[in-house]
Amino acid sequence: MNILIIGSGGREHALAHKIVQSPKCERLFVAPGNAGTAAIAKNVALGVSDFEGIKSLVLQEKIELVVVGPEAPLVDGIYDFFKADEALKSVAVVGPSQEAAQLEGSKDYAKRFMQRHNIPTAAYQSFTSETLEAGKQFLETLNAPYVLKADGLAAGKGVLILEDINQAKQELENMLANQKFGAASSTVVIEEFLDGIELSVFVLTDGKDYKILPNAKDYKRIGEGDKGLNTGGMGAVSPVPFADSAFLEKVEQQIVIPTVNGLKEENLTYRGFIFIGLIKVGDDPKVIEYNVRMGDPETEVVIPRIESDLVDLLLATDTQTLGSTAFSVNPQAATTVMLVSGGYPEAYEKGKTISGIENVEDAIVFHAGTAEKEGQVVTNGGRVIAVTALADDYKEALKKSYQNAAKLHFDTMYYRTDIGFDLS
Repeated sequence: MNILIIGSGGREHALAHKIVQSPKCERLFVAPGNAGTAAIAKNVALGVSDFEGIKSLVLQEKIELVVVGPEAPLVDGIYDFFKADEALKSVAVVGPSQEAAQLEGSKDYAKRFMQRHNIPTAAYQSFTSETLEAGKQFLETLNAPYVLKADGLAAGKGVLILEDINQAKQELENMLANQKFGAASSTVVIEEFLDGIELSVFVLTDGKDYKILPNAKDYKRIGEGDKGLNTGGMGAVSPVPFADSAFLEKVEQQIVIPTVNGLKEENLTYRGFIFIGLIKVGDDPKVIEYNVRMGDPETEVVIPRIESDLVDLLLATDTQTLGSTAFSVNPQAATTVMLVSGGYPEAYEKGKTISGIENVEDAIVFHAGTAEKEGQVVTNGGRVIAVTALADDYKEALKKSYQNAAKLHFDTMYYRTDIGFDLS
């Protein structure tokens, strides 16, 4: 069959890398893709939320399966767009309905969903510009640090953690009254700070059954030792060593099952990935956030560990036969290290020539922000390349990731040398 992946990052290249291995995949298209996907699929210059353009492509190329990578088209309602169109409704779309996508599209919606289904999470309240003073008063009732979250999508940058009460009040005002994050912060969720260590659990569901995919931990800060500005992710490790079987059993019983059952009870159509951002507080899991798609760079360590045919699993979400579909995971550890442009996550230049990709051995190069220009691969984003390796334990895998990262070069290239530093 012909398959389309929507997106252009490392997540989409990792999905493409796995999907082309399936005997069911005849032709693979990626819209818009990058230089990495161009080597294994046909890139199509379409925006991720250009639904009419995507429709034309699907009909023209007789595409039967669409895998939606990023959150924006899901929150914009691509699933509903397909199912409401007579010509498209038989196409399998991996992703939730627009209503269910509010689990990521609105922090307040997600919090209320968790409350209704007794899913453990931080205590919280939501505020708008009309209730700004009440928000400041609520901050007074909390202990530092103070957590402020823009309700809507803010490209991973809408969360502030502040130590000073006066600064927290000022930033709340900046978000609500001065639109620091635009429309995304017209509502702000203030929640209690949870002290623990974070990880992510990934679930594939057909709305009825589920498979728990490999767990992972990513590293968001730009600087060594988790210091500096937040990024889209500087590296990841899977599985997470501190998530033992007893803890993961709690995650399944207290979070995964109530989430899937909650979707069912509320008649929320969901055929795809659920990314559950967790924090381990003592021995107990609490949900920080839901995402309604795979994470990046976690996809670059989760997907390579899946041994089963990914296309079979994705198609099973559409036919609601996931419960009877074979699923197995490689017991090896996977790690990835993200190479980024100098200046990222603030201003950076594009168009730098990337060299050394052909020298990588015993690792996978996943392209994130790359493009082809005059026969060369050049930088085209802040996060440029993820170098993924597998080994019997994460330390050995990291060694391979770093040995291969050192073989790559582009002007101003930077990467963290301490991924996994907090796991030993």
